[in-house]
Amino acid sequence: MAAWWGTRNNVSSRLRLEVEAMRAAFSDTFKLVVPQFGLIFWEGSVEVNLSTVMQAEHRLKVVYPNEYPNRPAEAYVLKPRIYSEKHQYEDGQLCLFNPKDGEQYGWNPGRSTAVTVTGWAVQWLYAYYTWRATDNWPGIEERVRSDTPLPRRRRR
Repeated sequence: MAAWWGTRNNVSSRLRLEVEAMRAAFSDTFKLVVPQFGLIFWEGSVEVNLSTVMQAEHRLKVVYPNEYPNRPAEAYVLKPRIYSEKHQYEDGQLCLFNPKDGEQYGWNPGRSTAVTVTGWAVQWLYAYYTWRATDNWPGIEERVRSDTPLPRRRRR
């Protein structure tokens, strides 16, 4: 089975749309990386403009899974190393939306792109630093019992 994005010589229309959307939203801030083996991803730096943040520049990685767009891209903070007990999986993937909220609020395979995930990742950074400063994660959170383990994600 061919990859969703096609091949180096025959790129799919979906990947062309993704590249156009990322360039329109972020210009050259993020670069598409197409490794010889493995998953393709976007990598770039954004600046967090908060006085409480020691290192303003944050390096993000947005990875396309093999099942894309039926499964959303995954976002990670590469630098600085960030770990949150809230809204982050054990492998570092950011938890950006609640799938229970449905396609109107969360991931929508027909409408969402890497731009969506990247925008959510930037919002996540601001929420993270707000939580660190106030002990309250901004926005509506699903109430989960404290003894319920977080889902595990496989390492990349």
